[in-house]
Amino acid sequence: MRLALEIVANALCALSIILAGRNNVHTWWTGIAGCAVFGVVYFQTQLYADVTLQVFFIAASVVGWWGWLHGNRGDELPVRHAGPRQTALLVLAAVAVTIGYGALLQRFTNAYAPFLDSLILAFSVVGQLLLVWRKVESWWCWLLVNTVAVPVYGSRGLTITAALYVVYWVNAIVSVRHWTRLARNA
Repeated sequence: MRLALEIVANALCALSIILAGRNNVHTWWTGIAGCAVFGVVYFQTQLYADVTLQVFFIAASVVGWWGWLHGNRGDELPVRHAGPRQTALLVLAAVAVTIGYGALLQRFTNAYAPFLDSLILAFSVVGQLLLVWRKVESWWCWLLVNTVAVPVYGSRGLTITAALYVVYWVNAIVSVRHWTRLARNA
């Protein structure tokens, strides 16, 4: 049963991630569906920070869906760069969350790899926020997340998920280049 759920979650999220890289608004509803299924999978494999992350992704996807369509005074939100100050603040917040949430998971749960799981959570939140705001730097966060997630998910027997995160890593490279061109032309 877990394998079937993992396949469905990955199919939906793969579609969502590819659509995001192509700057397509349908990324949001496909992401909501995939994240709901992934929440169950991650709970079953004791990756609790990832369960929390899926709840965040669902909420952020609702906001992103609306924002991409209407977020610029009723017009479509353009792709642009985050400023250095915004980027630095988000990275510092992600590091603090990684340390704090990792410590909580280590102390109070049977979480597997609590700090790596927390890093995936923290930088995914930053990446998702930047994606919602259509910032190019979102894709740099996804590169970091995907790099860490592949061995973590592989070590928990989530082989399909780990393999797809390698594909997501390649997609993030392609997407950062595509979004950089979109921001330059905006």
